[in-house]
Amino acid sequence: MLINKRKNVILKPINFMALLCMVFASFFASANNWNSPYTQQQIKQETLFSAFSSPPKHLDPVVSYNSNEWAILSQIYEPPLQYHYLQRPYTIEPLTLTDLPQTQYLDKKGNVVSKQSNNIEFTEYLFELKKNIQYQNHPAFVKDSANNYKYHQLLSLQLEQISNINDFQEAATRELIAADYVYAIKRMALRQNHSPILDSMLPYIEGLEGFSKIVSKQFQNELKASGAQSKTLYFNLNNYNISGVQVIDKYHFKIRIKGVYPQFLYWLTMNFFAPVPWEADKFYKQPGLVEKNLTLDTSPVGTGAYYLAENNPNKRMRLVANPNYHPAFYPTSGLAEGADKALLDDAGKQLPFIKEVVYTLEKESVPLWNKFLQGYYDASGVSSDSFDQAVSISGAGNMNLTEQMREKGIQFLSQIEPTIYYFGFNMADPIVGGYSEKQQKLRQAISIAVNFEEYISIFMNGRGLTAQGPIPPGIFGYEEAEKGINSVVYNWKSNHLQRKSIEYAKQLLAQAGYPGGRTKDGEALSLYYDTAATGPDSQSELNWYRKQFAKLGINLIIRATDYNRFQDKIRGAKGQMFSWGWNADYPDPENFLFLLYGGNATINTNGGGVNSANYDNPEFNRLFEQMKTMSNGPERLAIIKKMVTIAQQDAPWIWGFHPKSLALYHSWYKNVWPNALANNTTKYKRIDAQERYNKQQSWNSPVIWPLILVVFILFISIWPLKRAYQQRQKTVIASQEASKGEQK
Repeated sequence: MLINKRKNVILKPINFMALLCMVFASFFASANNWNSPYTQQQIKQETLFSAFSSPPKHLDPVVSYNSNEWAILSQIYEPPLQYHYLQRPYTIEPLTLTDLPQTQYLDKKGNVVSKQSNNIEFTEYLFELKKNIQYQNHPAFVKDSANNYKYHQLLSLQLEQISNINDFQEAATRELIAADYVYAIKRMALRQNHSPILDSMLPYIEGLEGFSKIVSKQFQNELKASGAQSKTLYFNLNNYNISGVQVIDKYHFKIRIKGVYPQFLYWLTMNFFAPVPWEADKFYKQPGLVEKNLTLDTSPVGTGAYYLAENNPNKRMRLVANPNYHPAFYPTSGLAEGADKALLDDAGKQLPFIKEVVYTLEKESVPLWNKFLQGYYDASGVSSDSFDQAVSISGAGNMNLTEQMREKGIQFLSQIEPTIYYFGFNMADPIVGGYSEKQQKLRQAISIAVNFEEYISIFMNGRGLTAQGPIPPGIFGYEEAEKGINSVVYNWKSNHLQRKSIEYAKQLLAQAGYPGGRTKDGEALSLYYDTAATGPDSQSELNWYRKQFAKLGINLIIRATDYNRFQDKIRGAKGQMFSWGWNADYPDPENFLFLLYGGNATINTNGGGVNSANYDNPEFNRLFEQMKTMSNGPERLAIIKKMVTIAQQDAPWIWGFHPKSLALYHSWYKNVWPNALANNTTKYKRIDAQERYNKQQSWNSPVIWPLILVVFILFISIWPLKRAYQQRQKTVIASQEASKGEQK
């Protein structure tokens, strides 16, 4: 052994091989977690891993009207009503209410009359809240010993310690009360909050229009007087009242609407009508918090099953189960016909099942798809790039999973969405618009030439259904097969649709005054198509549109711009032709037919209407006003058929298609069921975390033989050095022993 004489300590030689073995043993022990984007603790618990492609812009419920925002927002906020998760047709049920609202009908003097009365002036809804519903814990509710709000007047020193809501030392809660729902409607009425549905609600909620004008003007006056910014001025809406929206007591409030409008209940499933506590509104108006981007738009406050624990929209967003969530239970009935009976395995169990949701920003579809196949995302859509890998099409046109997907236990759901994508003509345009027979025939000819069956096949991998009119499947008024055919564009032959020939379209074009696609001057007819599709991936689609028009000899000129400018142009009626779409807000034909109602035309509403084609047929308008408040039945269906026939003949749209969604999910992801109208569905889902962990381990075992080879080479390289070192040590020890013998 070696002796250190200065410290008189015995030093043992370092065992390099033992150290090397320890390092690699530790290395290989964690081998199965090398490429995982999550910790083993996250994977082993009931966490849902999902992705988003575009950061949400608004999380304020009065402002947000985007599907990627509602995917998060709807887990946090609770409007009075919701859609039954499983039931079809779509059915509303109480969410925070004890029951569906009580309804009564009133005449001009406020006297109650029957539903069949001809003197109905108002419909009044009475709401009763469940008791003991609590908000998530939040600093806006914290009070000090003197019963004053502790964080409503933050000092500069306090703000230095704050970067997000979690930095506050204290958080508290309070009970949901009726006044919170009324306060939310008041916020909607304030013009400076830019609620996208305010103009839709003004004709219905009694007193809302007058209230909106008063508070919006008063807010502007206070803004000028204070010199503050709109985001930092707390305007106490509690000092003002809407005549048709009244708090009765702590748990009761009522809303009075003009006339009869059954669809109003559907609006009450939307986040616009979710409760907002005034404390949160005031809390977030503090300039110091606004400077740190801590507002209702970034840090929501709700009573839902989850709260937003992390908001980093450029990387990750994270929801965590709300510990204050009121008792709610998985449905015990209502399973749709043909649905998997396993969807009721959790019947009656308390919600939510999933304890955390992690949304990761994925801007590209390929890495998202690869991570899904590795088991790192629990569900995924199917992009065009991965379609053939995931889905096979049978000779009959049916979609099935490929063998690779089935081997992994992956499952899929597919349904026609209550959505329409359409190609619109600006009916105010002197060339493609108008209502004369010649102008009709121009649009009809183009409608035949633009082959959306081909579009669906090329650009959507067959995931769509050509539209015959504005109403999608699943909505009352939609008719299948020959009953619902658009006879302007199709014939019904051999029990299926057949698009009319291009020769017939050319005849219509000639009758419209453009034989061979030529004007009276002999020049090719040039039409303009406005679009927000500006990226390189859009060029093939735009070229396809050019070819469709070229069939008729028409020159299509593309005018591409960014989405904001595109919206401004279409809403200003400055475009000639364009493409757009509409997702159902609620399951009623009125929600689609109002897209063609003249009263909603952009030129009649200063750009605020949803009728972007500016279609304004007096007979269609008359029938719409008759139909919109009717209950579903034979009489309403007959009126809808007349409206659709009129619109088909006028052809303000090329009706386009209804998209077919295709969602893949792993076997450990339970209770997955498509519900296109419900947005608060995360609470119903469940994760078998152990199954996920086991499959991730088996699917992602790393290839370690190159590392073993490296270790072996190192071993071979080090072994001679170790032998030489040991031999040298022996020689030194022998020499020392000999020296000691001589000294003795």
